[in-house]
Amino acid sequence: MTSRAEAREILRRVGQQPDDEIDLAEAALALGSLELPNVALEDYRRHIAVLVDDLAQRNNPAADSLETRIALLHEVIVERHGYGGDHDTYDDLQNANLLRVIDRRRGLPVALGILFMHAARSQGWPILGLNFPGHFLVRMDADGARAILDPFNEGQVRTAVDLRDLLKATAGSAAELEPGHYQPVSNRDVLLRLQNNIKLRHLSAHDVPKALEVLEAMRLFAPREPSLWRETGLLEAHSNNLGAAIAALETFMELTDSDRHRHQTAALIQQLKNRLN
Repeated sequence: MTSRAEAREILRRVGQQPDDEIDLAEAALALGSLELPNVALEDYRRHIAVLVDDLAQRNNPAADSLETRIALLHEVIVERHGYGGDHDTYDDLQNANLLRVIDRRRGLPVALGILFMHAARSQGWPILGLNFPGHFLVRMDADGARAILDPFNEGQVRTAVDLRDLLKATAGSAAELEPGHYQPVSNRDVLLRLQNNIKLRHLSAHDVPKALEVLEAMRLFAPREPSLWRETGLLEAHSNNLGAAIAALETFMELTDSDRHRHQTAALIQQLKNRLN
């Protein structure tokens, strides 16, 4: 069984790792166990190892191509193990917890994307998450060819027309594709995106204490991400935890590169200190 303390220690180690050394699946399992403590992570690790082994058994280097790789990922993750997007209860918090995603074989785009990325990388196949708004996508490259896959929709290859339609569906009819939407994101950013789904759902339910718990976990694996400290400070201030708010905002000031944000935050910290007196 994995305790919350053990899960936090895993995430703390992730927070000290170079980005390219982060094991996305292991970190996501640790994040899931914070919500489901005393669950045996080893069972979930074994399942992920089975995904990797099933893919390895089918991988034929003599017949390797981008199309073959995409087909094998679909065969193993979707056909053999039954993973798919949760179209019916999309906003269910379980969809962003990798433990429950594995249990239910249903999840959000980013949670499923982590499984696609882990499996592909186990075979040495280059794959990256993309900065596409509202719907997580991954990009695969091989021998000069490139494809964008949609983990939520069975790993389908998405064309530029598909992406434009998808963007308009999530960001509004006036939205248009921009170069930034195709930019790769770091492993740490993938994990932040996973947890943002949970945090935003807690905030939508006006559950600030739960949102703060999610932010605490995010700061473990991304301790130098300024926005996490700023948001923590603002939520702690909203909850009238003034000492915690000041401490978080002071850390934000140390990390941010923005003089304007530093100036604004200094004024806010002074206001909070005045309320303490």
